[in-house]
Amino acid sequence: MARTDVRTARALVGGQFLLLGLLVLLPRGEDWPVPPVLAGAFVVTGAAGLAVMVVGATALGRGLTAIPLPNARAQLRTGGLYRFVRHPIYAGLLLLAGSIAGASGSWAQILVLGLLVLLLAGKARWEERRLAERFEGYAAYAARTPQFLPFRLRP
Repeated sequence: MARTDVRTARALVGGQFLLLGLLVLLPRGEDWPVPPVLAGAFVVTGAAGLAVMVVGATALGRGLTAIPLPNARAQLRTGGLYRFVRHPIYAGLLLLAGSIAGASGSWAQILVLGLLVLLLAGKARWEERRLAERFEGYAAYAARTPQFLPFRLRP
């Protein structure tokens, strides 16, 4: 594992946590009203996002790492949630973050959410290059499995 890869991986994770911290710590806004029913729906979707993250992380077992580099115990997972999306942990995180931002009533939090989406998309592409180097079957898996959503967006 190259030193620059470890530094880049840590920087990506640091940026992710910075944006998540901003998302949580920014004050609620009054840019739009959030009716109680909608606030309740955001709580449910946020909880679903958290559940997806936990299930995705659990499926990795001892291959789970804090940085987006496969460790020595990592195995290519293509079952469970990984059958539907290549990055269920990121997908769950985006669902949770989207729920927080949507319920905030704040354009500032929507902006932070947009930055988080961009960062995670870049982080996933960066990570996938390393996974393809490590696992012979990764390219075929990536070709048939969507990245974050359990369906492909077609132009």
